[in-house]
Amino acid sequence: MSDSKNVAVFGIFSTVAAADNATDIFVKSGFAASNISALMPENLGGRQIGTEKATKAPEGATAGASTGAVLGGTLGLLAGIGALAIPGVGPLIAAGPIMAALAGLGVGGAVGGFTGALIGMGIPEYEAKRYEGRIKDGGILLSVHCDTSDQIKRAKDIMKVANAEDISSTGESSADVKAASVANSNR
Repeated sequence: MSDSKNVAVFGIFSTVAAADNATDIFVKSGFAASNISALMPENLGGRQIGTEKATKAPEGATAGASTGAVLGGTLGLLAGIGALAIPGVGPLIAAGPIMAALAGLGVGGAVGGFTGALIGMGIPEYEAKRYEGRIKDGGILLSVHCDTSDQIKRAKDIMKVANAEDISSTGESSADVKAASVANSNR
């Protein structure tokens, strides 16, 4: 039996610098930049991060050509950086596989909006609702795609070391959650 998984580990960071630091740790720890995603408000702390408004595309995914250069650091190396206009959440900058996933879901008109799109990506509903609120409040969602149990454990450890909050992963079954609850209650 193969140990191969298709899991993403998620965490929220309160600053671009913290998210960039975590991204740097992931890359230096052997995670491919193409497996790392970031999602953040376009306007953090009252300042534009720098998406180009040249396109007059309808709601949905709109590429921002200048975004990567403005993000800088390791975050600026992530693939597919662009802007998303999400009703109820506002303009966001997305990078990595999450960009394609949200754009592919047609999130602008998705039933259940942004939270529904996150749930559709495999994030548990209670976490998806929390993430939407945190992003609206200026938080940065970082995720890392993992293929093995070892990568999942390492990704969670890196999230903890980098001070991520609300760490979770897709595909965590209720049995895993129950086992963790039982283990914690037995301490």
